Amino acid sequence: MAKIIFEFEDKDLQTIIVENAAENQSILDIAESNDVHLSHNCGEVCACSTCHVIILDGMDALTEISDREEDQIDGAINPTLESRLGCQAEIINEQATIKVLIPDQKLIIAHEH
Repeated sequence: MAKIIFEFEDKDLQTIIVENAAENQSILDIAESNDVHLSHNCGEVCACSTCHVIILDGMDALTEISDREEDQIDGAINPTLESRLGCQAEIINEQATIKVLIPDQKLIIAHEH
């Protein structure tokens, strides 16, 4: 199983480590299954950028980014070259360790917490 390390821009939140992430699971699915808050307003259909994350390590263990995902990332708050949408980035290597930075969710419209 892959290991996912969730870090947060919001320094009030503690790092969360998930050690049972399976192949073909998305970063968003893993977050939801482990009580890690990651906004996702469009229902996981790559139609918004609210589940924007930054992959700090392990990008090669995820599916390749599509043109549609790249287009949506352009609308994210402070995108980087390591930006992905949590709903689109799926694990392809169960032996990987992937470090994910979740942007401050208080900046997201329709933030639920």
